[in-house]
Amino acid sequence: MAILSRSEAKQILDKVLKYSKAEAASAQLSGAETGNIRYARNSVSTSGIVNDIELAVEARFGKKSGVATINEFSDASLEKVMRRAEELAKLSPDNPEAMPLLGEQKYLPVDGFAKSTAEITPDARAKAAADSIIAAKEKKVIAAGYLEDARSFAAVANTKGLFGYHVSTSANFTVTMRTENGLGSGWAQSDVTDFAAMNTGATSSVAIDKAVLSQEARALEPGKYTVILEPSAASGLIGFMMWNYDARSADEGRSFMSKKGGGNRIGEQMFDKRVHLYSDPADADVPAQPWADDDHMALGRVDWIKDGMVQNLPRSRYWATQSKDPAIPQPNNLIMVGGDKSTADLIKKTRRGVLVTRTWYIRMVDPQSLLLTGLTRDGTFYIENGKIKYPIKNFRFNESPVIMLNNIEELGRPERVGMWGYSAMIPALKVRDFTFSSLSDAV
Repeated sequence: MAILSRSEAKQILDKVLKYSKAEAASAQLSGAETGNIRYARNSVSTSGIVNDIELAVEARFGKKSGVATINEFSDASLEKVMRRAEELAKLSPDNPEAMPLLGEQKYLPVDGFAKSTAEITPDARAKAAADSIIAAKEKKVIAAGYLEDARSFAAVANTKGLFGYHVSTSANFTVTMRTENGLGSGWAQSDVTDFAAMNTGATSSVAIDKAVLSQEARALEPGKYTVILEPSAASGLIGFMMWNYDARSADEGRSFMSKKGGGNRIGEQMFDKRVHLYSDPADADVPAQPWADDDHMALGRVDWIKDGMVQNLPRSRYWATQSKDPAIPQPNNLIMVGGDKSTADLIKKTRRGVLVTRTWYIRMVDPQSLLLTGLTRDGTFYIENGKIKYPIKNFRFNESPVIMLNNIEELGRPERVGMWGYSAMIPALKVRDFTFSSLSDAV
């Protein structure tokens, strides 16, 4: 029952809303069938399938609201959950920032469902794990990996006439390879809508090569270096930037997007002119739910940064009334325009530099400049005269994505990566003067 059709979902939502005695009410129904397989030390440790479906109901009286959830759908249960939401609403304090429920919305049609993912079997998951483990054993390295696939749906409705339905599939695979002596580590990932496009053996080979090559790492002095950040490494910093990319925090002076003297930096040239970041739920490479999670506002294509200039900032409906600017919901995906070169091509054009596979444990140092700190991990290499010369010890970095995106030398080809709760298309980045502040002995 984890996946309901459009008509089945609408029937439940219509029924629960008819029980409402509140001034306004909304309901969201979501469900998923999620499969997974996990392995470590070249042996499968767990696997399973989880079916889950939940109905969340919100009742409103003026600026008071209450939410109740349930996972059974008899008439008595639906009436009970609505009564509970109403009870909670009457007990709650007024929310001074509450906005009226939206009326009917026009949601973009999104094709984010793949039959091969929806019909994946336990045998297919086992084969995916086996392809990775066999590749590891052949190279005498130790594999630890996790594959998760899901087919899911979401449906929303309210007493103002809003209704939306979206169905999707996804599969994400990550793997870490370690050499038997513990001196080498490599990592790789694959994130897809269509499971048929996933090759865990090929992805594992990338991680294996990095593990083998990263043994006997040498220490390189901390400092500023030309760096090639692979897509997964770049996404860690860009994702952190976009998580803090918001109109309200900027207008209130709490953000790197705040303008001195007040206001935000929309319209300013803040980045290299090649930087173009946008969102589009209907994008074929990274399809996404076409409404915002918080208030079910319709999502469309939005340019956040184009030609290096700040075009838009996410802005809640409440903050839009305060700032007199249009409301723009937070996106459910992110696309960064890149070039047509592979990471290997970027390496060939680098005289001296550092290749970073992955950035990890990123934390904020200063929100006003968006200075971040974190670590490289699972394969860091010194480049000389267009070739990987030798592995180097991992670094701690202290860098701002704003500075990083001003120091671009070249953009690689975008790849799909998992980033901060959603999928994104991010290119490899070759940037100058990237700051490594200290060494790390971690492999």
